Amino acid sequence: MYIGHYAVAFAAKRAAPKTSLGVLLAAALFVDLLWPIFLLLGWERVKIEPGNTAFTPLAFVYYPITHSLLTGVGWAAVAGLIYYGLTRYRAGAIAVAVLVLSHWLLDFVVHRPDLPLAPGGSKLLGLGLWNSIAGTLVVEGILFVFGVWIYLVTTRAKDNIGRYGLLLFLILNLLIYMSGLVGPPPPNETVLAWVALGVWLFPLWAGWIDRHRAVVRGDVTWPETARSRRR
Repeated sequence: MYIGHYAVAFAAKRAAPKTSLGVLLAAALFVDLLWPIFLLLGWERVKIEPGNTAFTPLAFVYYPITHSLLTGVGWAAVAGLIYYGLTRYRAGAIAVAVLVLSHWLLDFVVHRPDLPLAPGGSKLLGLGLWNSIAGTLVVEGILFVFGVWIYLVTTRAKDNIGRYGLLLFLILNLLIYMSGLVGPPPPNETVLAWVALGVWLFPLWAGWIDRHRAVVRGDVTWPETARSRRR
């Protein structure tokens, strides 16, 4: 799943309005941020195998550190605790932990049975939605529209960066998503890993956009609401 992970990050802004969208997106993509690094280190493996599923040519051979359920729970707990230790913001810490774990749950829907429950375990899970291009587009599309809509009604643009920067961010990620269907597969696994490292740029971009948007509570913009309560 790709834009589905973005969707839950956008939606989480409602639950944790003081947490940057960049942090929320980094949490939702956390294991995919680690994955290309582990590929380059040889700790995990993937194959370019056109036809592996209808939607993607990637065969995920071995990735128990990033994509097993047990390590997902561990990553979620560590990320949530670190965020809470740095900010003392409970809602944000819960959102970060839930988003990290949500990655495995969303991948479970789309992957064929290749997601391990735990490192070293033989049980592999996945519902295989990627075997249907139409089904994948519908499910991820609905999630993406709903998540972005929640973010749009939760925040408002303070300037053109918050307005058009967000629009460009959404368009570019949709183009990247669709390019996987119409473009050629990566020439080899090493190129794939280096290209996948580019995902690190998107949480940074999202955080920059989020600083140019204000959280809206009813008809009042936060943090103006908080300041008015202290008066």
